[in-house]
Amino acid sequence: MREAFLEAPEVIKELGSTPNGLASEEAARRLREYGPNVISEGHPTPLYKRLLPHLTNLLAILLWIAGVLAFVGGMPQLAYAVFAVILINAFFSFIQEYKAERASHALKNLLPRITTAVRDGQRVRLNVDELVPGDLVVLESGDAVPADARVLESASLLVNNSSLTGESEPVGRNAGPVDVEGVPIADMQDLIFMGTSVANGTCQAIVIRTGGKTEFGKVARLTQEVTEHLSPLQKQIARVTKILAVLATAFGGIFFALGLLIGRPLLENFLFAIGVIVANVPEGLLPTVTLALAMGMQRMARRNALVKKLTAVETLGSTTVILTDKTGTLTQNRMTVTRMYLDGSAVDLARAPEIKRGPSLDLLVQGMVLANNARITDDGFVGDPTEAALLFAARDFGADLAALYRRYPRIYEIPFDSRRKRMTGVHRIGGTAWALCKGAPGEVIPRCSDLDDAERKKVLSANDEMAKSGLRVLAFARRQLDSPVAREHDEVERDMAFVGLVGMFDPPRPEVAAAVDKAHTAGIRVIMVTGDYGLTAESIARRVGMVGRGRPRIITGTDLSKLDEEGLSNELREEQDVLFARVSPEDKMKIARALQRNGDIVAVTGDGVNDAPALKAADIGVAMGREGTDVAKEAADMVLTDDNFASIVSAVEEGRTVYANIRKFVTYILASNVPELVPYLAYVLLGVPLPLTVMQILAVDLGTDLLPALALGLEPPEPGVMQNPPRSKKESLLDAHLLARAYGFLGLMEAAIGMTAFFWFLGRHGWVWGQSLDPNSLVYRQSTSMVFTAIVVCQVFNVFAARTDVESVFRVGLFRNRWVWLGILWELGLTMVLLNVPVFQGVFGTAPLTLADWGFLWAISPLLLVAEEVRKWLVRRKMSRK
Repeated sequence: MREAFLEAPEVIKELGSTPNGLASEEAARRLREYGPNVISEGHPTPLYKRLLPHLTNLLAILLWIAGVLAFVGGMPQLAYAVFAVILINAFFSFIQEYKAERASHALKNLLPRITTAVRDGQRVRLNVDELVPGDLVVLESGDAVPADARVLESASLLVNNSSLTGESEPVGRNAGPVDVEGVPIADMQDLIFMGTSVANGTCQAIVIRTGGKTEFGKVARLTQEVTEHLSPLQKQIARVTKILAVLATAFGGIFFALGLLIGRPLLENFLFAIGVIVANVPEGLLPTVTLALAMGMQRMARRNALVKKLTAVETLGSTTVILTDKTGTLTQNRMTVTRMYLDGSAVDLARAPEIKRGPSLDLLVQGMVLANNARITDDGFVGDPTEAALLFAARDFGADLAALYRRYPRIYEIPFDSRRKRMTGVHRIGGTAWALCKGAPGEVIPRCSDLDDAERKKVLSANDEMAKSGLRVLAFARRQLDSPVAREHDEVERDMAFVGLVGMFDPPRPEVAAAVDKAHTAGIRVIMVTGDYGLTAESIARRVGMVGRGRPRIITGTDLSKLDEEGLSNELREEQDVLFARVSPEDKMKIARALQRNGDIVAVTGDGVNDAPALKAADIGVAMGREGTDVAKEAADMVLTDDNFASIVSAVEEGRTVYANIRKFVTYILASNVPELVPYLAYVLLGVPLPLTVMQILAVDLGTDLLPALALGLEPPEPGVMQNPPRSKKESLLDAHLLARAYGFLGLMEAAIGMTAFFWFLGRHGWVWGQSLDPNSLVYRQSTSMVFTAIVVCQVFNVFAARTDVESVFRVGLFRNRWVWLGILWELGLTMVLLNVPVFQGVFGTAPLTLADWGFLWAISPLLLVAEEVRKWLVRRKMSRK
């Protein structure tokens, strides 16, 4: 690779660029020539291969067998109906999954990858896909390398090449040039590659390859072959599917055996058993689950939380602990310098904005501007908000930023490190080299040799006073060096002279306090994990309601290093409020693991490259979309587009809603199974005419019930969903409560109403007990139509009953979910078609009903909703007494 052994000016010339970057017009021309800087996702899976799993899952296999048996049994219309169900269900599931996938890609596009480039001599933020060969890019710790590039300038640069080479340890890179004879491309010290990330330091590099021509592009197919494991929800759905398949088969077998006992014809009995099996298979389960997850994901996106995969939506609902950063997540990340300490006294800028200029302030301003990587632009600023706040304050003090940059050029930089908690810029000032350092007071002040014990104590006291007010405090120091040659960090950052303290206030987000309270009400612990000073962390925690009146337990990084995993787990079991301060991002993983050891489901927030292990280790990793590094976003399960803690709580609410909606759907469809089985039981045990035919059962399960059931998957969050504790990991989707409610209460109510309608109708038409009826007679077809319609009308009220588990549906609002009403219109409209259109009458054995028949059904069916409302009232009353 020729660029690796050329000097930096030669590389720039070779690529037709300039030290000020490309001109916008030239960049646009190159973009047309080289194409966007993207890697093809490879050949998509053929549609038939994506559709096949929906035709071969357990429920589909059961239906295939039932359809074949129906053919063998001589009832082709039943077989055709079953096969149609399989195809429709598979197609619908495929469409929902495809839509969810498209939605996921669309949501990712809302959060494009951004990099800093130099165009027309100015630093600008560009979408990564707009980069072209010859572009100058500026990278710092946590950034993903956006293209293959040659390093032109660097400071303590370490790059994580694991995605390209498999090496886990970061490797050093510098401006070169290097001798490339016999050296693998990935080992060339002056090259960085797309798909890798900056682990430490900063650099400026020139793009040499983009898109599919990069080294990573050549091996991209290997990275796309990822094996995904089943999520907890997918495992639950698989378990529910097996249980319901076993129940359906068992019901079919039981009724087949009962038919043989009473001497029913074998073929007729066989076909009815098939119908019973088909009736009890929840055909809409899988598409409804996919729909509920997809809608939950889209609702989260509207609430500023982008979920990278559907199954993470449900996992959020079981979260018990949120480990959250402070700056930018709980606060607005709008730093403002409000207080300073210099010459032995504190200055409140709100009270004394006009500070008298003098040598001490000049030195402090000089440090604020030069020990700084942010830049003020016409649109605001580029860089870290904390550093930008220092620049704005310096400008307010009258500093000419551009003049300072020109007059005191930087020689090299010792970049900020989360362990050192400081950064130092070495600048040429007055013909000599000076190290200008800024960082956490606890790290900078011990390195200042000009302070005696009394002065050091006074400075630390001033720091504490600022921190108690919730200010983020930075200390500034300087040292003249005898040589401008780069040296070890500790050699440069020693025997420094203290300059001053700067306190910045970052106000809490106004919505965070309510979100924290909501999380606490939902039984979710919120624990702050910050690199900031303990007193600052405690002040902000009190402002947002994270800690009560008592003193919280503040665990520092030093304390944490003395605790093993078991000891930390014990600390976290204590009821006392706890905060983690002065900890490094690497410590988050230890904290998350300790909580998981205690049985918690943990969500962790992060934005830096060092947060990636914790984001991976957490049950839900949450990255910041605005300030987060590319590495953090890649490691996370969810990305917040507004970097706001309140969005996490909203996402948890949506996750709980998705799980609740799946339970509502299952409750709804299982309830109708009982009134479909009881008529046959009455036929077998009581000797009455068969109240419901197989085709009518199919009409309910595969026709009228389908859209209302899907509408339940779109139900918005139920009031009170965040007033209950997180569900246990051991809780089953299909638990005893759900089965008892569906089968033992709602189902029995529907069965009672259906059989009442059957006997009421026959009684009106002169039927007496023991009398047989001609299956083709109008009276018999109308009597079965009464039971069929009774189930449909009961399901109208059941869909309202299923919308809530404990709360009254009238309090929730009958019109809150418009999809339910569309579903009701569908099932009633389809019922009218099946009852009144001759071709369907012949297939389903139906007949028109009179106004009196309809009136009777609408008079008794609401009893189901009334009974369910009474049950919910009793449950609420019992809960209120606890």
